[in-house]
Amino acid sequence: MTSAAQSTKSAITVRGSADIVCDYLNYGINSILYQRGLYPPENFKPDENYGLTILMSTDTKIKEFLSKTLDQLNGWLVERAVNKIALVITNVKTLEIMERWDFKVEYDEASLTNPEKVSEKPLKQIKNEIRDVLKQIASSVAFLPLLDCVCSFDIQIYTKPEVELPKEWAEAAPANIKNAQSVKMRSFSTNIHKMETVVTYKNDD
Repeated sequence: MTSAAQSTKSAITVRGSADIVCDYLNYGINSILYQRGLYPPENFKPDENYGLTILMSTDTKIKEFLSKTLDQLNGWLVERAVNKIALVITNVKTLEIMERWDFKVEYDEASLTNPEKVSEKPLKQIKNEIRDVLKQIASSVAFLPLLDCVCSFDIQIYTKPEVELPKEWAEAAPANIKNAQSVKMRSFSTNIHKMETVVTYKNDD
């Protein structure tokens, strides 16, 4: 009788890697919405993940919007069809872009030619890297200017030219910011997808 319980290395598929990236974006975007005060604090509830307490929106519309957007993004990440995801914060009254969070995606070269490639990078190590980025996002309020106006947010996904957009998606103009200043956060990698996070904000000093 042979035992099936052999020790196996962690193997992350391209789809599994896309799931990890989207999970990070879900927590990261919710944290930004809370930290930047776009919605009242009582609209968020604490959630434990990555060894952190992250505040997540309880607003049904926001949850549905993020779920739908990230589901679509997930498929494009598997197809290696996305270059960047941007969270754009806009002044509701003047429509001026106040802040932009860019999540830049790079693909491991071997995974571009081999869709079946798996990563053996330990999941614990990836989660630790993500935790470090989320900690930076949470502490960003220390240097980002106060958003002293009513703001809304949108998500832009920068796809490769050949991608066919769903009917409900529209082309968007680049979210440029006047007097811009940028701060780069740490990056994390699954060894299939690498993600860099950069915040660009309006600097009136």
